[in-house]
Formats: sequence, structure tokens, C-alpha cells
Amino acid sequence: MTTEFSPLRLDVNGFAAEAATLIGADPVNDYPRLVAELTDPAAEVQVHWQAQGEERAGASGAAVPWVHLSVDAVVPLVCQRCLTPVETPLVVDRWFRFVADEATAEAEDDESEEDLLVVARDFNLKGLVEDELIMEIPVTPVHDTCPVQVQLSAADADFDSVEGGKPNPFAVLDALRTRKPE
Repeated sequence: MTTEFSPLRLDVNGFAAEAATLIGADPVNDYPRLVAELTDPAAEVQVHWQAQGEERAGASGAAVPWVHLSVDAVVPLVCQRCLTPVETPLVVDRWFRFVADEATAEAEDDESEEDLLVVARDFNLKGLVEDELIMEIPVTPVHDTCPVQVQLSAADADFDSVEGGKPNPFAVLDALRTRKPE
């Protein structure tokens, strides 16, 4: 019998036991924390994701639930060189092992190479998708080649006019140096 699984209330044990797959394509606006990071939150960005459940034998020989998550999206961020929008691909391809509780996750986290999560009957898979995408945002998104000339200096008309109005403190010394002896 095939069970219907919801990405908002995923029964992780059942999902892994059936080796089920969930596939989705959502508008980026379904992920409000991700939208807060974008330059154009109204962009027609789609988040494509797939989750595959699997059971593997654990150290004790008992079945342990695993989920493989693949996510990709191309999102508009701000180029840190030219300050214009840059389309940035975000790609996630990660395995998660589920453990019984937070104490187990904390105890096993340092020794395990995989990411550990706590198993639940109502796990929010879309929340995990959003978390993973946010972690994939580069610290300094940049164009390979910026579409506009990058300004490497700052100029402010008010600053320049104030500077021009102040007397040079060394002007008196310069006058003494250039004065001809009598």
C-alpha cells in the first residue's frame, strides 16, 4: 500500500520505510525567510526540490530513517561589487540521518559526518528546504563580469566643498619656504 505523504507534516519513519519520494516546485514566496534575503521578492523564482526516503541498518542493526534532499533555485541577490542584481544559483544535495531525540543528536553530532535531525511524525520538509537554501546563499554574491562599470572610489559633493573651504594648515610653511630672502 502506498501512503500519501505531506511535505508540511511528513511522517519520517513511514516515508523512509516505504522508500517514498516527494517532488515539488514552489514559488519562492512560499519561503518567507528566503524572500527576505532577495533583491526582488516578487521575482518569478521557482524552488525545485525532491526528497527520497530510505532505511539503512544502524549500529545496533535496527533500521534507521534517512532522507536525501535535492533542491535548486536561481535567486536574485545583490552583487557586492557593482550593487546590481545578480542571478545566483543555489543547489542543495544532502543526506540527513534521523535520530530518536535531541539528546541523541547532540551526543552523536561530533562523530558523524552526515547531518542529524530528530525524527518526527509531523516533520516540516519545506522548512528544511528553506533552511538549506538560506545556508547556501553566498556571503558575497558577485557577477563573473559585472554589467556596469564598478566605481572604486566614493565622491560626495558636500564633502569636496567643505574640504575646499578649509585653509591648508601647511600653507604658511609653504609660503615661508618659497619666500625670497631680502
